Amino acid sequence: MDDFSNADILVDLLLAARWTLALTLVAFAGGGIVGLAMLTARIDTRPWLRRAAMGYISLFQGTPLLLQLFLVFFGLPLLGLEIEPWTAATLGLTLYASAYLAEIWRGGVEAVPKGQWEAAAALGLHPAVRLAFVVMPQALRMTLPPAVGFLVQLVKATAVTSIIGFTEMMKTANAINNATFEPFKVYGMVAVIYFALCFPLTSYARWLERASAR
Repeated sequence: MDDFSNADILVDLLLAARWTLALTLVAFAGGGIVGLAMLTARIDTRPWLRRAAMGYISLFQGTPLLLQLFLVFFGLPLLGLEIEPWTAATLGLTLYASAYLAEIWRGGVEAVPKGQWEAAAALGLHPAVRLAFVVMPQALRMTLPPAVGFLVQLVKATAVTSIIGFTEMMKTANAINNATFEPFKVYGMVAVIYFALCFPLTSYARWLERASAR
């Protein structure tokens, strides 16, 4: 058994937490971009485009995240595309996040009064301009609390990427535990770090909900 002090373990876990945060932020930003594209398709007037977006969202909401990561990490090399764990984790979580964010924002768009659409149309604005500058700002403001809540889920979901070899906090914790054979201590520290990352976001989401209600 290797001799690791509590400080050594904590420092190693905190260093690994940087990759957890980096993966979360990149996946959330990428998921937001793809999610906006899916949202636009989801509310489009063309039926085939709406059905395609619904199929995409249903696929990623209806299958486990771990399965999606496996398909990306092991499936793309079969097509001749070599992929690293970081790239696979980023792509998998981005697609996963985009499906949920698209549905969150769709709920906000549908909650915007129809009079807003009609007023923008009366001004002669293009449908894309109406969505981008009249409807979406209101929808994003209404859906900010659930979006922040989903960000909390995304932070915790990064732990699954350790299965495909991405060295984030859980992967590092597994390696330390294999060297120290002190699972309660190691995973207890991991739990505290995850709580420290997620609790402020959860509190912020609750504050936003109360502010929105007022």
